[in-house]
Amino acid sequence: MDFKFTPYHIFVVGLLAFLQFTVVLDFMILSPLGVLVMSELHIPTEKFGYVVSAYAFSAGISGLLSAGFADRFDRKKLLLFFYIGFVVATFLCGIAVHYEFLLFVRILTGMFAGVLSSISFAIVADLFPLQVRGRVMGFIMTAFAASQVFGLPIGIYISNIWGWQSPFLMIAGVSGVVGFFIFFFLKPVTKHLDNKTDTHAFHHLITTLTQPRYLPAFIATTLLATGGFMLMPFGSAFSVHNLGVRLEDLPFIYMVTGIVSMLGGPLMGRLSDSIGKYNMFFGASTIAAIIILYFTRLKVTPLPTVIIINSLLFVFIAARMISANAMNSAVPELHDRGAFMAISSSIQQISGGIAASVAGLIVIQTPSGYLERYEVLGYVVATAIVCTILLMYKVNEMISTKK
Repeated sequence: MDFKFTPYHIFVVGLLAFLQFTVVLDFMILSPLGVLVMSELHIPTEKFGYVVSAYAFSAGISGLLSAGFADRFDRKKLLLFFYIGFVVATFLCGIAVHYEFLLFVRILTGMFAGVLSSISFAIVADLFPLQVRGRVMGFIMTAFAASQVFGLPIGIYISNIWGWQSPFLMIAGVSGVVGFFIFFFLKPVTKHLDNKTDTHAFHHLITTLTQPRYLPAFIATTLLATGGFMLMPFGSAFSVHNLGVRLEDLPFIYMVTGIVSMLGGPLMGRLSDSIGKYNMFFGASTIAAIIILYFTRLKVTPLPTVIIINSLLFVFIAARMISANAMNSAVPELHDRGAFMAISSSIQQISGGIAASVAGLIVIQTPSGYLERYEVLGYVVATAIVCTILLMYKVNEMISTKK
């Protein structure tokens, strides 16, 4: 049966994409502002690292703690509550002038932001049937690319004029507008309340977390985060010191990669609906693993080649995430959906933080800046990809028997 997208459905997809854009931008903006933040607050690199990692771990923990409550309320009210908290915390980042206060408000921001993606994906699963979920996820996930193409350059530009706090004030302002539309135009999402079977929040969290049927999806989610969090923190250093890319060419690489990802995401989402989510995941994962193994062993490389490889890699990694999220959204029962999504989001955040730390132990930077053992990261990520292919096969079988 064909699903017809109404104007309201299109509005919801656009609204959730804008919400994701603000959340992703808030997370990503701090890293390129590192030079300014460390200089103005007079803090060393390790203290700045605490500010970045504190957000990820805070987001993971809050998502886990909120999972038990995720299916007990109207999803619109839950989304609005956490988004208001996110806007306030982001605004506080924009007025921070001391390290301790910045660290505190980044933890606060992570607490609210860590739950927003899981609520958004639960709303998608509630409103859209599985056969169109790939294209919906694909469109919403263009927020990651859009933040890279539009948000980061604008944020960095205004930070050079008005200081490193100004991008956070910009994000808070845009988020306030998104919050206005959520409050006035998003309809209540309460279908899951008709099937509510567990009234105790902690018990609901534990039963969802320990449900044997959900275990393959949770393990796959853990490994899905490995690639991005292991390779991306060192991506710019590898490009400059190992591939010979000029520092001033990096923004151009990110811009082109982001534009290609914005165009490729929705196409990959539609394709996953057409050929099957698992077929898309298998194909995209295989190609991504091959590109990663090739890319991490490169020496000095011409700029056009670097751009092409980066663009292809981002597109196929996005295709993996889109098809995996679509499959995972079909795993839980309706009354467990919010908790399942919250736990998955938390696992992704925490495992991503651990992966980044492990990557830092594997890679060695020489005094000249050259990165040694970067190819080892390639082997680790490729192995994780093979494991997720096997795990997602089991998830796909589970979904097929559930229909």
